[in-house]
Amino acid sequence: MAAWKNWEDLTIADDYMFKLVMSHKHICKHLLEIILGVKIRELRDPETEKPVRNFYESKGVRLDVYVEDDANTVYDIEMQVRHYTGEVLGHRTRYYQSVIDFDALQRGAQYSRLKTSIIIFICPFRLFESDRHIFTFRSMCREDTSILLDDGTSKIFLSTKGRMDDVTPEVKHFLDFVDGLPVRDGFVDEVRDLIADLKNTEKEKVNYMTFQMKIDEERAEAYKDGEAMGRAKGEAM
Repeated sequence: MAAWKNWEDLTIADDYMFKLVMSHKHICKHLLEIILGVKIRELRDPETEKPVRNFYESKGVRLDVYVEDDANTVYDIEMQVRHYTGEVLGHRTRYYQSVIDFDALQRGAQYSRLKTSIIIFICPFRLFESDRHIFTFRSMCREDTSILLDDGTSKIFLSTKGRMDDVTPEVKHFLDFVDGLPVRDGFVDEVRDLIADLKNTEKEKVNYMTFQMKIDEERAEAYKDGEAMGRAKGEAM
């Protein structure tokens, strides 16, 4: 089994702590506002580890932070610590988009009523061989890039390794914080204080240990199932 980090050593860049911090609505709301450069009037309570299955017996996915606002927009925010290539990241956002849409349709929405969706990946590594901090993708006409396909979807990638002056100071400070750099900023200070408070909460520490045990048990069970299938195939040959 892969070694788990101690509870005291977790940072905002760790998946578990990121989801725990983003479950606080005012933190999640402010992060979305500074990334998107908009004001969000009202945000529903964020769902972390939201399970979504595309269709019966298909590969499911757990969205890190899934949240809706009062303007019929849904957001999926992911802390993507594993260093994937741009192609793999593109495929991941394509799949996440498909399960978000299918989940909505399963709950009775018509195609014309699908909500605007924004998928955001925060990545502590360089992206697309570029020095940009932010990359926003929408569907556009290849022959005339001024024409956008209004399908209501956007994918945003944020890199902590950017060097260009392409984001606001507040976004840059947050990305530096994710990267483990010393930062003094009102929002970052609030997040830092929240993490300190969480680490001093015994209930949250116990929840983390329980989460570890659950994941280890699931991995052990999957490993046993894999071994059993391997033996069965070997005996059938």
